Amino acid sequence: MISANVSPSDPTEQQPTIGLIGMGAMGSMYAKYLSGAGWNKISVCDRPEKFESLKEAYKGVAGITVHPDGHAVSRISDFIMYSVEAEYIDKVVAQYGPSTKLGAIVAGQTSVKAPEKEAFEKYLPPDVNIVSLHSMHGPTVSPVGQPLVVIQHRAPDECLHFVESIFRCFHPRFVYLTYEDHDLVTANVQAVTHAAFLTMGTAWAARRSYPWERNQYVGGIETVKVNIMLRIYANKWHVYAGLAILNPSAKVQIDTYSSSATDLFKLMLAGDAEALRDRVYAAREKVFGIRPGEEGGANTIFLTEDVLDQFTIGGRPASPTGTGTPNTNSHLSLLAMVDCWARLSIQPFDHLQLAATPVFRMWIGVAEYLFRSTKRLDAAIHTAVHDVTYRSDDLEFVIAACGWSQCVAFGDFQLYKERFEKTASFFEARFEEANKLGGAMIKAILESNSMSK
Repeated sequence: MISANVSPSDPTEQQPTIGLIGMGAMGSMYAKYLSGAGWNKISVCDRPEKFESLKEAYKGVAGITVHPDGHAVSRISDFIMYSVEAEYIDKVVAQYGPSTKLGAIVAGQTSVKAPEKEAFEKYLPPDVNIVSLHSMHGPTVSPVGQPLVVIQHRAPDECLHFVESIFRCFHPRFVYLTYEDHDLVTANVQAVTHAAFLTMGTAWAARRSYPWERNQYVGGIETVKVNIMLRIYANKWHVYAGLAILNPSAKVQIDTYSSSATDLFKLMLAGDAEALRDRVYAAREKVFGIRPGEEGGANTIFLTEDVLDQFTIGGRPASPTGTGTPNTNSHLSLLAMVDCWARLSIQPFDHLQLAATPVFRMWIGVAEYLFRSTKRLDAAIHTAVHDVTYRSDDLEFVIAACGWSQCVAFGDFQLYKERFEKTASFFEARFEEANKLGGAMIKAILESNSMSK
């Protein structure tokens, strides 16, 4: 019988057995934090061919027992979490689901819940409870204070409280959603955000030069663009592919982002500053509530450029002159983002407290930083129309955005992988530096947000 009030401080014999199926980056993160908190009965497994290497990796680690496959984990575990790619969740649950212990609680850690829900309902025995999860951050980010989505799908309240008790050691912010609401919210906070950074990377790689070494993409907003782009490409391709391809809401949003970038670029080429300004300011009003003629006020959720400059890749100055003022930029990626939100009637601030990822928090932060300042926004519009310095970059960006949108529309995982890895290979030499700086940026943002509350 499952008790809702369990704790890692309980004697080992009274603790539940926690099963983790899939020991990739996220599964390993869960094992690390659960073991570190004092849970002593953690059973883990990955693909059978990884059994020996996994045993060696966890040799001597307190509380963790490695098993050859998911059958062994499922038979003995009171709580089981599938941490596998959304593309393969159906196959893995079909294989190991029937072995689930009577009365156990099962969760998934996939970023897209529609295929997970279908697999659980199809293959899990009817006497098994379903309380699913999703950590709204990557494996290198501490779970402390981060949103942890909890989905009470097929389970009584005591099972929900049991899951809360297990993961209270993460010190998360629990967010309670349905499967359907989860996929809509994650599309809103992740799909287009990831698409924007993937597009930047592809466009810059097409130029065959590191953007920050051309004395153009350095300082302030550019710091965020470069560091987060590199941080995303330093991850595995499948982290983003499943979310984009298997989530119907994500497909619509990525297509809209691509068309927003294309439409704005056409206005730039036509030299139609008035039409571009009208469209950008209409999006500003819809997303940020700032009416024409109004000043947006101070930025409320992000950092100043002076603070951001300390995170510049390679320690380069914020501008070629070292004055701390970065070059003017059309900021097409940001203009298209806010235009996309406006067209889809997405209110990104509604998701900040609900289920915002660190990357989304940074992205909406720089969007707000640009759009709340009439001076900065007008400078971007003027540059977009009259300054051709970034025109070739903007062209590459539009081409890349259309390419990613088509890739997602085709639903082709192999094509997605090839596009991702081709770009990643160009930036690979800078991943270690970017991960370190990106982590520092995320920490600074979280600390800044907590102090401003």
